[in-house]
Amino acid sequence: MDKNVLMEQWFLRYGDDIYKFLIYYTGTRDVEDLVQDVFLKALRSLDAFEGRSQPKTWLLTIARNTAIDHKRKQRLRNWLPDKWLANVETEEKTPEEILHVHEEQQALYHAIRNVKPAFREVLILRGVKGLSSKETAEILGWSENKVNVTLHRAMKAVREILEREKKEMIGDAI
Repeated sequence: MDKNVLMEQWFLRYGDDIYKFLIYYTGTRDVEDLVQDVFLKALRSLDAFEGRSQPKTWLLTIARNTAIDHKRKQRLRNWLPDKWLANVETEEKTPEEILHVHEEQQALYHAIRNVKPAFREVLILRGVKGLSSKETAEILGWSENKVNVTLHRAMKAVREILEREKKEMIGDAI
């Protein structure tokens, strides 16, 4: 049977189950893109499906992993968001707010420039480019675990630099 036809049948049969699972797992009703990702991943790796489990079980496993990856990306994006790559929207912000965002952005760039190169690479690939741990590992020639550990350490190092600089600024102001 053609892969596309099979996937279409599975989508019609299990799509609602995957949708509901992702709603409960992520805590949001905005999961349509995740459902689509699940079925695209399933289509791409259909040759790896050996039939040892039911298709629904296999799809739910893919859904779970997709949701976990999504949460990780969101957590990283929430840590960096506006401060990193924000284009300041002038019509919605006061000049003081624009200046504050710009100063935060500059402090973050400075902190990233001052961490060791491995930290900087992981922060850029994962945070700026939005790559997955797997994609980052392939690019750097590392294991996924090393990417995740390095990312955690890099975020901690940047946070420490920002806190130290903030304390120095407060000390200078007094």
